[in-house]
Amino acid sequence: MMYFDNGATTWPKPPSVIKAVNDALISCGNPGRGGHILGRNAEKILYDCRVEAAQLFGMEDETRVVFTNNATQALNIAIKSTMKNGGHVVTGGYEHNSVLRPLSAMENVSFDVAHSRLFDEDDAFEKIVSKVTTDTKCIVLNHVSNVFGNELPIYRIDDFCHKNGIKLILDVSQSAGSEPINARDFKAVSFMCMPGHKGLYGPSGTGILLCCKEEKLYTITEGGTGSNSEEITQPDFLPDIFESGTANFTGIAGLLEGIRFVRGRQEEISRHKQNLIRLFTENLDGTDKIKIYHSDKQKSLVSISAGEKNNALFDMLCAEKICVRSGLHCAVAAHKSAGTERHGTIRISFSAFNSEDEVKRLVNILKKCSKTL
Repeated sequence: MMYFDNGATTWPKPPSVIKAVNDALISCGNPGRGGHILGRNAEKILYDCRVEAAQLFGMEDETRVVFTNNATQALNIAIKSTMKNGGHVVTGGYEHNSVLRPLSAMENVSFDVAHSRLFDEDDAFEKIVSKVTTDTKCIVLNHVSNVFGNELPIYRIDDFCHKNGIKLILDVSQSAGSEPINARDFKAVSFMCMPGHKGLYGPSGTGILLCCKEEKLYTITEGGTGSNSEEITQPDFLPDIFESGTANFTGIAGLLEGIRFVRGRQEEISRHKQNLIRLFTENLDGTDKIKIYHSDKQKSLVSISAGEKNNALFDMLCAEKICVRSGLHCAVAAHKSAGTERHGTIRISFSAFNSEDEVKRLVNILKKCSKTL
């Protein structure tokens, strides 16, 4: 089997991640719910992971690192907390449904999607700015598309938001862990949202919300936090305000080791994946009946398409025990921007564990498959 679906979940995980999850199941109780040794063991895992995440992403205060179940929950918290009192939002044209569906669900919020040409950062910037109105309170922007790997102009948008008093929420689901991201480099970013199970190499059921600004916060879930238990109102301080219920401390134990695995390696991982993209596209280019969506600045993944034969090609790859993803990838906005909404794409997404030999084998199999389409 060859695994190229790392844009959904990285596989395999580093051995240290697997060991940490197993050890936590053996040695941990409920964090924040008791002063005994098993509870303290779990509390230490949560604290250590906050510190490691804060250091990885340039956060000065580890209490502003909030653990979530995934990037979807982090985005819901960020969007619904920011837009609780209503207003207008602008999103980029390559957003995930984890952005568009929460916005659609809020009755007092209006939003516009700024569709732009694929791999054109200048056009993306201009289209986003053109959608801003006097009522715009927030821009939500995907750093790297989960469909095409194109990078959006987050630093230019951050500067624009800072100058115009607009809040910026960043979805870094496809870049966290493999691209250097430092919260101190931004002026308008209020939240950054990411999963733990992709580029951070942690287990599923983990995610991180970075709360980058001092501002009033609103919850979407209330409950037990292990703090202020004498009060029936939710604590108003971080991270407790957003962390109700028992934490996924076994998953966070694995996430801690995943973060340790990528710390200091982001540039190396990025170069490795870009090299695999280059190798893949250069060797597949010109193959009959398969279109490649590619740019020199592409990050982590590449989409291909055989048009109406996508499903047939996907089935052939599955028969060869190759794991990829086919369809719309929960990001119909990206396909509308790129003009691929009718048939979607087949996504090839890489990790630190993929090799050049695997990529060459994949190309050879695709060339063989294309002859039968």
